[in-house]
Amino acid sequence: MGYPDGIGAIDLMIGFPFKDKKATYDYLRAGIKDTGEDASVMPAGYMFKDTPDEAGDEDPIETTFGAMDAHGVAAGLFGVNENSIEARRRYPNRVFLSLEIDPNDITGAVRRIRSTHEEHGLTAVTTFPAGCIPQVPVSDRRYYPIYQTCIDLDIPIISNAGIPGPRVPAECQHVMHFDQVCYDFPELRIVMRHGAEPWEELAVKLMLKWPGLHYMPSAFAPKYYPEAIIRYANSRGADKVMYAGYYPAGLTLERIFRELRDVPLKDEVWPRFLRENAMRVFKMADVPERVGA
Repeated sequence: MGYPDGIGAIDLMIGFPFKDKKATYDYLRAGIKDTGEDASVMPAGYMFKDTPDEAGDEDPIETTFGAMDAHGVAAGLFGVNENSIEARRRYPNRVFLSLEIDPNDITGAVRRIRSTHEEHGLTAVTTFPAGCIPQVPVSDRRYYPIYQTCIDLDIPIISNAGIPGPRVPAECQHVMHFDQVCYDFPELRIVMRHGAEPWEELAVKLMLKWPGLHYMPSAFAPKYYPEAIIRYANSRGADKVMYAGYYPAGLTLERIFRELRDVPLKDEVWPRFLRENAMRVFKMADVPERVGA
């Protein structure tokens, strides 16, 4: 059977076309010493080619939802901003919200999570340990109040894992950090994003060990999904691996869904990977079963 048409996929990392991509990534530049041309617009620009264009005069919400409809994406996890709040008004049950935090301001981060959840209803918290200034290891004490807050609000946290794309140190995202976190917070649902390479085999071992630990291959074109993750998804990890893209930062939905057709997932794994795991882990309800033609 292969890739199944007609499943309303859930994209766990999606957004709206950037008006100014360079300005979008300004928050990272203080920690990056490389000033090469390939990092001048996007800090990980050397890793991608044929990236999505910046927004023109079109409505960015309609641009994103047009692409979602064309490729069967029923819903997405968007960062909280004016566009995503308006998109949720236009497209009920298709927009879920996440909040990016830097735990260097522990009290401020906890308050932001609670207030944003109260006002808008968060589905997840997200964080980029190597992009924090200063960097914060995944198992650092500064994250612990954040983890407990996620447990209290019954929402997962998504954390970058593995070598970061921007040219900054990587140790803070070593996959072994997740082992200590899962031990200290057995109720926490935590999802590794951005590949976990070169420690993807370790990521598999830890997911076997810890019930609350999950994985999504965000920022990877499907033809580069790690082999260890595909093997795991096709066996004991069918409920642990879930789809996430990277539009508009580095990949178009057209490329993602064209390449997905060649990913060797088993027939019974596809619905879990594209939709069911996200609905369970992120407690998403009433997501349309399919969209588009």
